Amino acid sequence: MFRGLATTTTKPVKGIKLGHTGCGITAAAPARHCQPQRRNLAGRVAEREPLVRPTPNRPDANGRYGQYGGKYVPETLMYALSVLEQDYARLSSDKDFQDELNGLLRDYVGRATPLYYAERLSEYYGTEIYLKREDLNHTGAHKINNALGQALMCKKLGKERIIAETGAGQHGVATATVCARLGLKCIIYMGAKDMERQALNVFRMRLLGAEVRGVEAGTATLKDATSEAIRDWVTNVETTHYILGSVAGPHPYPMMVRDFHAVIGKETRAQCLEKWGGKPDILMACIGGGSNAMGLFHDFVEDEDVRLIGVEAAGDGLDTDKHAATLTYGQPGVLHGSFSKLLQDHDGQVIEPHSISAGLDYPGVGPEHSFLQDSGRAEYYGISDKEALEAFEFVSKMEGIIPALETSHVLAYLAKLCPTLKNNERIVINCSGRGDKDVNQAAKYFDF
Repeated sequence: MFRGLATTTTKPVKGIKLGHTGCGITAAAPARHCQPQRRNLAGRVAEREPLVRPTPNRPDANGRYGQYGGKYVPETLMYALSVLEQDYARLSSDKDFQDELNGLLRDYVGRATPLYYAERLSEYYGTEIYLKREDLNHTGAHKINNALGQALMCKKLGKERIIAETGAGQHGVATATVCARLGLKCIIYMGAKDMERQALNVFRMRLLGAEVRGVEAGTATLKDATSEAIRDWVTNVETTHYILGSVAGPHPYPMMVRDFHAVIGKETRAQCLEKWGGKPDILMACIGGGSNAMGLFHDFVEDEDVRLIGVEAAGDGLDTDKHAATLTYGQPGVLHGSFSKLLQDHDGQVIEPHSISAGLDYPGVGPEHSFLQDSGRAEYYGISDKEALEAFEFVSKMEGIIPALETSHVLAYLAKLCPTLKNNERIVINCSGRGDKDVNQAAKYFDF
């Protein structure tokens, strides 16, 4: 029920008009220089317009992004998903809900997060590099944007039992955190292998009051944790809400998770306008399921002069069978309730992924990323474990910022991208999480 299914691929949909995502700001860029950041404009973004707002045509009325997306779930979940879609549409236009969410994001999470000019990296690579500091959020990653939005929505709807899956542990920690804040029962499913390499986050979740259930099935990683969470939801759908942690899964999750993370791109647009009066030239983010990337990309999809680059996990190398490069080598199929690209064999069985990063160790990807790739709007590349570890150490020593191993993948891609740039282009990287959780694992590879 939850495995990849072989599917005849249809021709990628071309020329679909994308829904409006921009905030209407177009300004000519003055001379390039780096000004001290003034956070007041970005901080007011959410006060001028709703933080979450469905976008016309992306997805369409059937929850599809071109040929991707949709709902591939048991009948027991179809009604629950339809109700969730209706409740989300209602609350996303409810001023009281928006105001409460905005207040919590500001005062509890710590938004707006800074857009930091990485001076030494910029000097080294010969172009302007900025980090969108999602690692400075409460809990240390972007994950809390979505977890808070969904948990608050559940509180409003009267559901008191929350389940979630987690790989690197950041979504689990974020979900446990907001459940503690809102007084909700929290159960987290996590692969046994991931529990070993992310032991610190397991302790944090339990400290916050969550029950962490280890999953021994399969490869005992994120895919298997997600499958167990879905099974729990099928059994307890009347009393339970599943806070899915990425832009994957059945509709409306890819849209809903993206919209809760869209504050990242909205702030980035406003901060770029403040700093130099224009837009970034390139946006970059790591890709597992793809939530942090869609949060950054969403507000810029219609700005065709802004390159969108996603970086996925090449593991031991793209020339091996140990990687998680879904968009590089995946084929369309069904996984966890959604039709998207996934790593599968000729029989339609899921190929187990590999990455040193637990948060990227997933054989699928959000359907909107598959659509953006097929339409040519976004580019996707792979970075190996070795390259990510080198960037982990390099950026730590260059900027005094220890990035998550997930983020280290996109930072590693700078070495390949920057030599190809002709002008002094401005790059914004989503620093999606801090690397405290990865220090013990990384220490095995370094000889200090």
